[in-house]
Amino acid sequence: MKSAVETLSPTRAKLTVEVPFEELKPSLDAAYKKIAQQINIPGFRRGKVPPTVIDRQVGRGAVLDEAINDVLPKKYIEALQENSLQPLAQPDIEVTKFEDNETLEFTAEVDIRPEITLPAYDGLEAEVEDVEITDADVEEQVQALRERFATLSDVERPAADGDFVVLDLRATQDGELVEGAEVSGMSYQVGRGGMLDGLDEALTGMSAGDDKTFTSQLVGGDLVGADVEVAVTVTQVQEQELPEFDDDFAQLASEFDTAEELTADVRERLGRGKRLEQAAAARDAVLEKLLDKVEVPLPETMVTDELNARRQNVEQQLAYAGITMEKYLEDEGQTIEEFEAELDRRVRDAVAAQFILDEVAKKEELGVDQNELSSHLVRRAQQSGQDPQEFANHMFEHNHIPDLVQEILRGKALATIVESAVVKDASGNAVELKNLRPDGTIGEPEDEAAASSEDAAEEPTEA
Repeated sequence: MKSAVETLSPTRAKLTVEVPFEELKPSLDAAYKKIAQQINIPGFRRGKVPPTVIDRQVGRGAVLDEAINDVLPKKYIEALQENSLQPLAQPDIEVTKFEDNETLEFTAEVDIRPEITLPAYDGLEAEVEDVEITDADVEEQVQALRERFATLSDVERPAADGDFVVLDLRATQDGELVEGAEVSGMSYQVGRGGMLDGLDEALTGMSAGDDKTFTSQLVGGDLVGADVEVAVTVTQVQEQELPEFDDDFAQLASEFDTAEELTADVRERLGRGKRLEQAAAARDAVLEKLLDKVEVPLPETMVTDELNARRQNVEQQLAYAGITMEKYLEDEGQTIEEFEAELDRRVRDAVAAQFILDEVAKKEELGVDQNELSSHLVRRAQQSGQDPQEFANHMFEHNHIPDLVQEILRGKALATIVESAVVKDASGNAVELKNLRPDGTIGEPEDEAAASSEDAAEEPTEA
């Protein structure tokens, strides 16, 4: 076999491969055996039909086609290895010349890894914002904790912002009930939002026994974005009563004896969370500095695939949260053009970072041991909400372990770069990066203060 490579661009190459006919013989023999198993010829047992009979009954062309389908992938891989090419996607293969008993010629165009000249990455300098814990931040966490222990009491007055109501709700379109758009006896806090546009406005001022109809748009299902008539009936109006934030409450809600101690703990937890955010920002700032120092050619096919994947992921998350893209863009203050431009920038930076970190990992001769792989598998399983063993089995069965190993190597390469960087906050203080894991992710304390605000989303109990 002979092969030659033509560089079409920094990220795409064209292989031209010539395969002498004698090198096709193993594939031809395999093709005859395969076809012999598939046909019934009187006088011959299945699988024992001679090649000459197959040529006469089925045709030599069918055998040659089968042989070519078998040999092309093998010779393509040989040509890649012969020319030290690292493909990034499936190739576009075209047979350019082939006659029986003649040399087979084919071409393969494929996206390849760009060649990168790494800049110096020791001692990169970056800056991040200061860590600031305000009294308002602490008060927000304390308020959330009080809401966890709040009680609800029925009141004989119209509902106001912050009250809870028990309601029945049904949505119709052209007089027909919309499937899945009917609830009964649901508790809802007025002003919380996130359910139906116009619901909070409709509930404000309603008393127990009142009903009202308003027009809104569905945020999920087959009729997402469609106008519907929503009928809502309030059966109870309940006022939220918060406990006093005093020493008794501190003893009820925590392991502390006084409100002062609990407040100090809340502040400390917020500080840990903010420092983790700062460490993540420092990591990203260092990587951005490195990206600015090198030009990385990007395969447009790879960029397009990643763009489509991320766009689909955003759409799925919005659908799961019951938010339309229009509503999301309105909340973010973005146009669709600005959203797409920002997404494109992030994808291109991410793809470029992968190539750079792969080169750093190679230069630093980084490796991955079994414990690191196991820890990464567990962390990825937790992030996706799957059982670690089932996740690991899936990764092995679908040959995704090399991808996970590459993720770890990139993380270790990033950790290497960040550890040597000089990062300061806006006040000129050095930023601690001790929370950076070996795989480049940021560690999280088990009892981070943010958990308090998540727990606070639970509805209070009724008195």
